[in-house]
Amino acid sequence: MAMKAPASSSYVLLAPLALLLVAAVVFLLPSLNGAHVGSDGLGVDLCARRSAGAGAEGYTVLAKEEEEEKEKPELSLLVGVLTTPKRYERRDIVRLAYTLQPAAARARVDVRFVFCRVEDPVDRQLVALEAMRHGDVVELACEENMNHGKTHAYLSSVPRLFAADPYDYVMKTDDDTYLRVAALVDELRRKPRDDVYLGYGYAMGGQPMPFMHGMGYVVSWDVASWVSTAEEILARNDTEGPEDLMVGKWLNLAGRGRNRYDLKPRMYDLSWDMDNFRPDTIAVHTLKDNRRWAAAFSYFNVTAGIKPHHLP
Repeated sequence: MAMKAPASSSYVLLAPLALLLVAAVVFLLPSLNGAHVGSDGLGVDLCARRSAGAGAEGYTVLAKEEEEEKEKPELSLLVGVLTTPKRYERRDIVRLAYTLQPAAARARVDVRFVFCRVEDPVDRQLVALEAMRHGDVVELACEENMNHGKTHAYLSSVPRLFAADPYDYVMKTDDDTYLRVAALVDELRRKPRDDVYLGYGYAMGGQPMPFMHGMGYVVSWDVASWVSTAEEILARNDTEGPEDLMVGKWLNLAGRGRNRYDLKPRMYDLSWDMDNFRPDTIAVHTLKDNRRWAAAFSYFNVTAGIKPHHLP
């Protein structure tokens, strides 16, 4: 699936990584389904031209607009892959895992690699090059961590970073999770667009509604927007602790994310023997090394049809 450069009218590519905003620095990657299709604002004029009998040209332009209207996405999803600056090889593998997948029909899906401030001077140079090349890096204004507020920084930054072009859903996932985007989008198509909390559910502490495992979970845009303004989370120091449990705690205490969907067994951890892949997988977790990634690509026929090339 070929990547296209983002349209200048849709996104702004910010300055090199050396510049830090208060919330985050973001470098953008095109949607997985190509350029985002939006209205060009000419609908009224085109209809007027047709009604005035402008001729074949008017019909042609209107037909093009109607075609674009039909192609507008039914839903949009931001996938934030939480990783660390030094994991260059892993990010390259995960990029391939996303960009080589078939596009999800009528969906806008954007993938970003998310980490906290890049402190090491060598990493700063290399990550800056990576951001220039791929445009898919988000650097948050926090110290790198896993369970000390990084997920909160991510979810609370998204509504500000993408305020001009909001998503229907926001996902947090890890760099050892293989997400099959079209399968997830098909699930989301049938779900509400608000108050959603979806993922691999499990019960904790007698809670009647499940928490979602950190391998990957989705919240609707309104839930992420609430996180960005919920001062009580910080007041309770509820950014400290296992990040997936903390997210569930925030939502439970606030009565948010009431539309909850447990996607087990289609989201799961890969077993020690790597023999529990499922054909209906949405996401498989614990791909901790290249061998496991290769096994996933093999099972899902990612490289099927590629002919080997041999030098004469």
